[in-house]
Amino acid sequence: MPINVLMPALSPTMEKGNLAKWLKKEGDAVKSGDILAEIETDKATMEVEAIDEGVLARIVVPEGTADVPVNDLIALIAQDGEDPASVTAASSSAPAAKNAAEPADTASENVAPGGGHREYARVDAAPEGAKPNGAAQPATGRIFASPLARRIAKQEGIDVTAVKGSGPHGRVVVADVQAAKAAGTGKAAAEPATAPAAPTPKAAVPTAGGVATGMTTDQVKALFEAGSYEEITLDGMRKTIAKRLVESKQTVPHFYLSVDVELDALLALRTQVNAGAPKDRDGKPAFKLSVNDFVIKALAVALQHVPDANAVWAGDRILKFRTSDVGVAVAIDGGLFTPVIRRAEQKTLSTISAEMKDLAGRARSKKLKPEEYQGGSTAVSNLGMFGIKSFSAVINPPHGTILAVGGGEARVVAKNGAPAVVQAMTVTLSVDHRVVDGALGAQLLAAFKGLIENPMGMLV
Repeated sequence: MPINVLMPALSPTMEKGNLAKWLKKEGDAVKSGDILAEIETDKATMEVEAIDEGVLARIVVPEGTADVPVNDLIALIAQDGEDPASVTAASSSAPAAKNAAEPADTASENVAPGGGHREYARVDAAPEGAKPNGAAQPATGRIFASPLARRIAKQEGIDVTAVKGSGPHGRVVVADVQAAKAAGTGKAAAEPATAPAAPTPKAAVPTAGGVATGMTTDQVKALFEAGSYEEITLDGMRKTIAKRLVESKQTVPHFYLSVDVELDALLALRTQVNAGAPKDRDGKPAFKLSVNDFVIKALAVALQHVPDANAVWAGDRILKFRTSDVGVAVAIDGGLFTPVIRRAEQKTLSTISAEMKDLAGRARSKKLKPEEYQGGSTAVSNLGMFGIKSFSAVINPPHGTILAVGGGEARVVAKNGAPAVVQAMTVTLSVDHRVVDGALGAQLLAAFKGLIENPMGMLV
């Protein structure tokens, strides 16, 4: 009778999870305690342990799948004597809830109508032997701890039986092991020489509302006097932004390159082009170029000069693009959109200016279509109009880069051995090191600087 492996509930509030990675492949033998997969929740990355022996016969949900509901079938394990090739799920219906007295981390004996399979079922009740309110667990019998906590404890030489659990129903979690390590308590006896080496655990950062704090909402509120603050409920946009930015900083290896660029030639050309713009019957010019329009165009053309930087990370490969699709951050109430100028290297400055005005206006009224703010290999974030001199922007995955643009100002520089005053601004390129190496990022920034300081190159 095959075993159904279900999406586990890794926290009391978990409803869905992302199946980040399979650590076993179809046909692999598994035994109790083996790590089958990594599951991402809104708060952490956790591991799914095998609780029976057999062969991983079929992976139902491929890695990289997002928002898999708790208790959905994700894989099938064939038991001894079963043919893995003939294994199928008996029922697509959700399994019955487990009896509250049944221990956690054990296989369910529930049987689906018409005959069924043993399953990894959701457990919401305290396992036998676990003590509520963070009470220490007994040193004998099964110790209830998360797989990641066990692995870190083994790595640090800490005996989990001596660790006081603060998780649900006294379960030992990573924070408990780290606290024991800091306090110098719970040190375990030396591991036997035959024990297998524990792999380095994947870091799991506790989060609250997308911010790595390790504290619950009530714990944060307890630090402040009641009535001294206003609570603002997060809408869907702010939740999504918080989640994506945390994921970006945790998973994308950022590095930063900054350069000062002179603006005198660009400002002179901008004045000349704007003055020559055709006017309608009311004397209104057909366009009015901004410095940001030149920045978008320069970055797009620079990507054509340095094509290897016009790329994004795609998990097991890099996608390199033929055209330059440049996103532009637009601030709106409660968040931001990043509409994309497609094939920006092929468009005139006046066309880019008109598109940006249209996209920014519809972004602020939340009328953009998904295809208008999805995609692109890079983006521009300009805070110069707020008087910001320089800053480092967070990459918006899957983009490979983002250019942070500061404000233009008069600066004293050396020209021909003598001081001179020029208009200049500082730009900082944030780079995904998996896609673009340091030298390649420097080439892209040098190409951008050359186009800004010699802007006629954008017009031919």
